[in-house]
Amino acid sequence: MPLRVALCQLNLVVGDLEGNADRVIDTLHEVEAADADVAVFPELAISGYPPEDLLFKPRFIADSRAMLDRVAAATGSCAAVVGFPDGEDGSVFNGAAICAGGRVVGVYHKRELPNYTVFDEERYFIAGDGAMRLYEMAGIEVGVTICEDLWIPGGPVNQLGAGGAQVVLNLNASPYRAKKIVRRTDILRSRATETGVPIVYVNQVGGQDELVFDGDSLVIGPDGTVTARAAQFDEELLIVDIEPAPRAGDDKMFPVVAVTPAHDRQRPAVAERIAPVLEPLDEIYRALVLGTCDYVDKNGFSDVCVGLSGGIDSALVALIATDALGAEHVHSIAMPSRYSSEHSLSDAAAIAASLAIDHRVIPIEAAHASFLEMLAPEFAGLDADVTEENLQSRIRGVTLMALANKFDWLVLTTGNKSETAVGYSTLYGDTAGAFAVIKDVWKLMVYDLSSRRNEIAGRELIPADVITKAPSAELRPGQRDDQSLPPYHVLDPLLQALVEHDRTAGELIAEGHDAALVTRVARLVDLAEYKRRQNPIGPRVSSRAFGKDRRVPITHRYRGLDR
Repeated sequence: MPLRVALCQLNLVVGDLEGNADRVIDTLHEVEAADADVAVFPELAISGYPPEDLLFKPRFIADSRAMLDRVAAATGSCAAVVGFPDGEDGSVFNGAAICAGGRVVGVYHKRELPNYTVFDEERYFIAGDGAMRLYEMAGIEVGVTICEDLWIPGGPVNQLGAGGAQVVLNLNASPYRAKKIVRRTDILRSRATETGVPIVYVNQVGGQDELVFDGDSLVIGPDGTVTARAAQFDEELLIVDIEPAPRAGDDKMFPVVAVTPAHDRQRPAVAERIAPVLEPLDEIYRALVLGTCDYVDKNGFSDVCVGLSGGIDSALVALIATDALGAEHVHSIAMPSRYSSEHSLSDAAAIAASLAIDHRVIPIEAAHASFLEMLAPEFAGLDADVTEENLQSRIRGVTLMALANKFDWLVLTTGNKSETAVGYSTLYGDTAGAFAVIKDVWKLMVYDLSSRRNEIAGRELIPADVITKAPSAELRPGQRDDQSLPPYHVLDPLLQALVEHDRTAGELIAEGHDAALVTRVARLVDLAEYKRRQNPIGPRVSSRAFGKDRRVPITHRYRGLDR
């Protein structure tokens, strides 16, 4: 008889212990109705992932256990495997509870703790002691593992396979980054073919601060074939019938814990479901939309505002926000100064009309003139420079924040990763806000995402003129980005090498890149670190995002140049 498994791909909320428990219990009722043998929930489903320093609060651990006990009490003939933080004698473990018949039957502690990129699990958790067990569910011997346990060659999954597991369940909170789905699937295939055991991989979905979780829960057969796959970036309850690996003999390596009895009832087979994998640009766009939606919603807001300049960056942010929240919840503000061109104002109005969002025009000339007049005695005899330019950006930041305060909106900032990398932004100006939607999107990708979204829509959500015109901050007459920065087709590859691949200026110069250009760009990246520390967070979509993913000292003197 196959094992009927429910892959419960849920969007949970960090710290909403009662709400998360309710979601798990409600899902269990659906699973029972589908006559499943076991329901598998994501890693730390009770607490949400990552709970970070909430784990240092003993009360948080105790409250999480109380909610787990509520979940266990709701189980019946269908087993449930639920992630939760497990406290024991002052230590905290990343645990998975195996529940059935109204009680917790067993607990597995994650053995492999990731401590790289965005992961800090060694800060919070003690690794499991390595004691392995099999859990007999509906007559089938099942192994339970958590996330990183799967990624280690010869690790817990392989040990369970060698010890007689017929199916391995793996609970996950695996954050998204571009192209990770390929690597993840390859790892799963490797473990399945190495062990000859089918693997059930259940991932959470949703946005949590900087992180976005893409779901993509799946089942891999012992031959490495994907036999079931849930959608990316959507909640889904996926029911799958899995043929177990042959049962081992009585001489088993690990003890077997009885969870639910075997049965021989005949059930109609469930329909096969293999969700298509999104195209690379489409999955990045979906990640930005989900990250934005959940940041706004999970923090108790409904509406956002965007400074809409008529340029491509703010246009893309407005479009993402509209897809995330609905047009009725997005408010765009054009704030022209004496240097704003007429086409920028008309482009901003065209973008807002295309998206059917609320659009307002608030000229800042009066405020700008007042600031210049106020500062004139102090600036007497000095030439105008970037100081006067940045005043305009800061006035716009104040204006957006005032509207947000008055109407209970969140401000979305519009800076891209290229600008953020080199500090091409104004502190307390265009960096002022709550969420930086495209801070992990290089400028060239901004163009690609905009064009792709237009292609999918079959119309110009972002007008073609906005995509093709030269980018400009319009803080002085005739200003263009390429007057202050190299062209983006030159700049972005250098920045990717420096930021995402940890190359040094000296290495890039040795490869033949222009020495003066590389030295200048690397220096700009270093100088802008103090700005980035004060910028709002935004969704991580790359392999190395600014924020918790990349941690470089503000004060340092290493330049990576040949002596």
